[in-house]
Amino acid sequence: MRSDPLASGLDRTALLRVHRSDDVAIALRPLEVEEQLEIEGQVLTVQQPVPVGHKLALRPLQRGAEVRKFGWPIGRMTADAIPGEHVHSHNLATLLEDIEAYRYTPIAPEPLPPTSAVFQGYRRGDGPVGTRNEIWILPTVGCVARTAGRIAEIARARHAGAVDGIHAFSHPFGCSQLGDDLAGTRSLLAALASHPNAGGVLLIGLGCESNQLDALLAEIPLHARSRVRSVLAQSSGDEVADGLAAIDALVANARLACRTEVSIGELVVGLKCGGSDGFSGLTANPLVGRIADFVNGAGGSTILSEIPEVFGAERGLMARARDRHVFEGIVAVVNDFKRHFLDHGQPISENPSPGNIAGGITTLEEKSLGAVQKSGGAAVADVLRYGQMVRRKGLTLLEAPGNDAISSTALAAAGATVILFTTGRGTPLGTAVPTLKIASNSSLAARKPGWIDFDAGQVLHSGVDVVAADLLTKLTAVASGEQTASERNDEREIAIWKRGITL
Repeated sequence: MRSDPLASGLDRTALLRVHRSDDVAIALRPLEVEEQLEIEGQVLTVQQPVPVGHKLALRPLQRGAEVRKFGWPIGRMTADAIPGEHVHSHNLATLLEDIEAYRYTPIAPEPLPPTSAVFQGYRRGDGPVGTRNEIWILPTVGCVARTAGRIAEIARARHAGAVDGIHAFSHPFGCSQLGDDLAGTRSLLAALASHPNAGGVLLIGLGCESNQLDALLAEIPLHARSRVRSVLAQSSGDEVADGLAAIDALVANARLACRTEVSIGELVVGLKCGGSDGFSGLTANPLVGRIADFVNGAGGSTILSEIPEVFGAERGLMARARDRHVFEGIVAVVNDFKRHFLDHGQPISENPSPGNIAGGITTLEEKSLGAVQKSGGAAVADVLRYGQMVRRKGLTLLEAPGNDAISSTALAAAGATVILFTTGRGTPLGTAVPTLKIASNSSLAARKPGWIDFDAGQVLHSGVDVVAADLLTKLTAVASGEQTASERNDEREIAIWKRGITL
């Protein structure tokens, strides 16, 4: 007779089952062949070496059977597997194939937790509140990107300490673009030019580019134009001198701004993941989801993007749509993105990346089900197209690809004043706004302290509630001026989504 596993010396801490209906468990440490483990009263014998973060079969899985994780299907078995066998790309494949039809089946949104958290921010007149008071230099076209950089270098030395920073954001676009592609570039730059983290903005134009300076200025909302100056290089005798004179005036005005105490309901938080691993959906993303609930519950705004990384999890978001109009907006943005893939001859399930796969994520459904947890439990209040700015409180879904630089820039342009960026593999990337890097595992946090701002691996032993309180404290500190790792490293980039032909 087999001994009671609860009375044995079997390791009960090596595996984690996310949902009671799941067919797989997650390895919390590397597993060796023939190890015997106990999970929920079941004894498993490990059949192959299983890396940390990877999946292990909990029951017999036949070829063709759907496999569940997070309580949802994440793929179909391509070979039989017995309990204790490694489940990954060698025997599990995606279920995703094509554009789908969806039905509106709304669910009641979860109650959002209360909070009295505050931060010290910059209120721009009667409008939004910024977390930084910086001067931004935006070129209309790549031809003057280096000019913008030279002006920034000189201005930083001239005005050291006067504002929170002076930054030029270069890009290679703005000319040889047509139609919607050019319009997207212009809308994104106009949105950045009106951002509340910028106490002043200098636009540098060339003169002959497709993205004409006058047309760009016309797209900037009226309430933000008082903080914007411009220089046209081909019409200027000395564009660097003229740019510096404009910066002098912008700095003089911006330095009058002061931080004041405001509720976190004044935050606009971008929700982002990059370099995900098998723990991202277990620790960092649910943790960020809890913070999103605090922000939304206080009357703030959160933005979820990376549309290809909701494929397979989109029905959960659609069920949370505030009304039928928002539901139809989610359907349109998801299926338009799928059509974009198919029109270019690419499968919609090409994600996950090699790094994701190495970290234990097998299919796009698995990645997406973990990724959408960043959004918490709030209703989806709005859907935005690329280059549009947040217009409603609550959770917004924003059209943008999964690429880290492009989606981070899109979040900033939409109005995010800080970004919570979860990662299991690590990245030094920073964008126009403070980007707080949250490690899904403690090993990454220990190995890369120069990249990582917060260790979400603590969730595994301390629980989400305890760690969420610490992350909320960290978020308010960053929103109040504490620099993130990417800011300390001067990792400040933007990237524009290029969708059309180049002339």
